[in-house]
Amino acid sequence: MASFVIDGGYSLSGEIVPQGAKNEALQVISAVLLTDEVVIIRNVPDILDVKNLISLLMELGVKVTKIDKDTYSFQADDVNLDFAYSHAFLEKSRKLRGSVLLIGPLLGRFSKATISKPGGDKIGRRRLDTHFIGFTKLGATFHHNRARDLFTIEAENGLKGCYMLLDEASVTGTANIIMAAVLAEGTTTIYNAACEPYVQQLCRMLNRMGADIQGVGSNLLTITGVEKLGGTTHTMLPDMIEVGSFIGLAAVTRSDIRIKNTHLRELGIIPDAFRKLGVIVNEEGDDLHVPAQEHYEVESFMDGSILTLADAPWPGLTPDLISVLLVTATQAKGSVLIHQKMFESRLFFVDKLIDIGAQIILCDPHRATVIGLNHEHSFRGAVMESPDIRAGIALLIAALSADGESRINNIDQIDRGYQNIDQRLNNIGARITRVD
Repeated sequence: MASFVIDGGYSLSGEIVPQGAKNEALQVISAVLLTDEVVIIRNVPDILDVKNLISLLMELGVKVTKIDKDTYSFQADDVNLDFAYSHAFLEKSRKLRGSVLLIGPLLGRFSKATISKPGGDKIGRRRLDTHFIGFTKLGATFHHNRARDLFTIEAENGLKGCYMLLDEASVTGTANIIMAAVLAEGTTTIYNAACEPYVQQLCRMLNRMGADIQGVGSNLLTITGVEKLGGTTHTMLPDMIEVGSFIGLAAVTRSDIRIKNTHLRELGIIPDAFRKLGVIVNEEGDDLHVPAQEHYEVESFMDGSILTLADAPWPGLTPDLISVLLVTATQAKGSVLIHQKMFESRLFFVDKLIDIGAQIILCDPHRATVIGLNHEHSFRGAVMESPDIRAGIALLIAALSADGESRINNIDQIDRGYQNIDQRLNNIGARITRVD
């Protein structure tokens, strides 16, 4: 198992380009199963989760060609359905959280999908009810083999459009239901749909393939089913979670970093969330420039009460940045309450930050109060372990600002979501060594 050894305490300086969006990649790459024509996808991130999904598609019989370093062509004109329902497929899909997004396309095009309970981050329970309730409303039959954690969904008489009100604005649930509904008979209306930029990107790609999806960008989608989808070319957005991670990195390490080509309009309130912590974030064209700051001070609410940063469905604050915002707050002047509503284990990495000198009170599994150190006390180097992708990058940011040497184990978790992060940060002055 690989680790990072970090020589901390140095400021960084330079330009960095965000990778293609991980969460978008898992959706749009799964969608290639909906057509037998060629789909070309650009700006694909070179990360573990995406590589594992592409490998799984290849074993399903999808023809995959790497055109250049971040562009692939896909053609699913000879899908091996025997493998799609095999024990080998189930075992491989179990190891990849993103494999759940194969259910919608397989069900929509081939009327049946079987999948194991997927793996991924260890951040608490991540239920799949929204996905399967949506599929059953479209006319599919659902069966869960609890002994084997095996899910089977089948539509013997085809899928039929309907109205549905989602019980939560699940991003992957919305994407999965959309992919099943585009080939269903009749009209499907999805209310309380997730409207993240990545879901919008999926909808635009499907519309270019011949789908009929109205209401893109809102929480009310109307999908008129079509008989067949064609090919297209699609360019993915930059990863807004990586953009936010670089903002936090610059603040905590007192670095001067320019983040290039960010697609500012798609970042929502992410820059403002860091500005509330006192971080200067300048918008320059389509770039974000974070200048070096010796100190940054947390804002309070207008009535003088302590600032609270809480995640919420888009266009609220994405939960994937809560870990980075928390570590950014540890070196601010002032206090902030971090409220992570969605996952009950995502804040459990804070004990590692406390061990290296952070002042944090973990109130319960969802809330932590951070008392900022105002850069008056540096973190100490330590040995840590990455429990999930987002906590992993937060620990890496902390280690880069710490005095002395740190080691982060289990960096496969970081590699799942961040492309060659050690090399890219070393290019702007970090001192990170990857070791086995």
